[in-house]
Amino acid sequence: MATRDVVFPAGRHALYERHRYSPAVRSNGLLFVSGQVGSREDGSPEPELEAQVRLAFENLNAILKEAGCTFDDVVDVTVFMVNPDAIFERAWNLVVSEYWGEAPYPTVTAVGVTWLSGFQFEIKVIAKLPE
Repeated sequence: MATRDVVFPAGRHALYERHRYSPAVRSNGLLFVSGQVGSREDGSPEPELEAQVRLAFENLNAILKEAGCTFDDVVDVTVFMVNPDAIFERAWNLVVSEYWGEAPYPTVTAVGVTWLSGFQFEIKVIAKLPE
């Protein structure tokens, strides 16, 4: 089996080791980023929803930066939300414009879930690596 080309951002390694996953893997010109949550340095959730979503984007951006990418390189997004009927406007529409540029936007799939290990929001992406 080939060795995975894993991308680790600065910090947060304990969270990845505790849950046994890689933050991102490079493969065939693409960067596959694991779901990012609004976790603090110690791995605990940021309690306030909008701050948790912003921190999830900051954690995502740290991985993208480590791989030489920006959010402009993202082609596909999947978001997971606990109780999306109650939080979608605050979790998505109010915060996303702070991190996304102008159109054209990446594809997006939003999924309502019942559990995110204490978090309310998670975002995973696929980005095109710079050539």
